[in-house]
Amino acid sequence: MNSQKPIKIFLVEDDLSFGSVLKSYLELNDFTVDWVDDGKYAVDRYRKGEFDICILDVMLPHVDGFTIANEIRSINAVIPIIFLTAKKLKEDVLTGYGVGGDDYITKPFDTDILLAKIKAIISRRGPHDTGRDIYTIGKFEFNTKLRTLTANGNVKKLSPKESQLLEMLVENSNEMVRREVALKKIWGTDDYFTARSMDVYITKLRKILSGDPTLNIKNIHGSGFQLVVPE
Repeated sequence: MNSQKPIKIFLVEDDLSFGSVLKSYLELNDFTVDWVDDGKYAVDRYRKGEFDICILDVMLPHVDGFTIANEIRSINAVIPIIFLTAKKLKEDVLTGYGVGGDDYITKPFDTDILLAKIKAIISRRGPHDTGRDIYTIGKFEFNTKLRTLTANGNVKKLSPKESQLLEMLVENSNEMVRREVALKKIWGTDDYFTARSMDVYITKLRKILSGDPTLNIKNIHGSGFQLVVPE
């Protein structure tokens, strides 16, 4: 791994033996791991930390992995999520992707495969701190926790989805964010109605950012969007 600081993994797994082994394996491979063994404590623990990727077991006591993923998605729209499960039904796999999962691994599995998937997901997203609060976008200061855009002393409060969508665009500045990826991560599905909803939010963000003519949200051939910012 070429990151200056270790990638921090949020692991939720109720099998104490397997969880302990997996935590040790990941730490041997230079990751930092925060392990929770009961679903009911997961979201509170997540809120208290800063993580780069989540690995969630699906079958958990009290609160299942899909429910936890939905809660995490409401907090952070872009953090990668990998599901671990013994369930192999097509409906369960589709549910996992539907709540914004980046990958879905069925047990038993080769830990080297999991390691390769983690590295591939982190590599695709590029080195970034998912716990980051403040971004500079042209003449704007974007505060993701307060959901505010500030320029020349004027503060614009964003809605949760406006903020999530803008954060995703900023994280991938000058690169295309695929339409279906944004829809699944922020809305949980990529059907016709949510796609139209996202178009409305893109229009709102364009209007908000129009105060800086160097910024532009481009529509890329119907495949996605690109936030163009000065290099």
